[in-house]
Amino acid sequence: MTQRVELATVMDRFAVDGLVTEYAVAVDDGDWEAYRRLFAPDGRADYRSAGGIEGGADEVAGWLAQSMELFPMRQHLIVNRRLRFGSLDQETGDTARVQADYINPMRFAGHDGDGGSTAPDFVCGGRYAFGLVRTDLGWRLREVVVQEKWRRAPQPGREPAAT
Repeated sequence: MTQRVELATVMDRFAVDGLVTEYAVAVDDGDWEAYRRLFAPDGRADYRSAGGIEGGADEVAGWLAQSMELFPMRQHLIVNRRLRFGSLDQETGDTARVQADYINPMRFAGHDGDGGSTAPDFVCGGRYAFGLVRTDLGWRLREVVVQEKWRRAPQPGREPAAT
């Protein structure tokens, strides 16, 4: 591999990593227009393993906007990112796959009277599979698949303990 190819690969790695981070920030901040802009025109997301929907970026952004109203405090932590570049139409490096683990603490709305605690009362974790494609606008998400592996939620009928 030449130095030029190695430098291009490093730059692509930074760009892909940045896109995954922008995804987490858009969801956590509820910036659904930014969320939509992260996707390629044919981009899709699949949240079914976490009780959500699967569909195009516009449809899923609408669903997220509504369902995330339950959780005004949320923070995705996306770690252990594994990245592979692939090819599209015989051009090396036009696609990328990222597999990354996540933990997502969230706080339910309406818990203002619990002594001022900001501790999360719902936490889930699992693995993301991101499929990316290089476009004229840079790297974009073609596919996001959530594989929720676990969750900790308040017991029905019990208020979460203040911490």
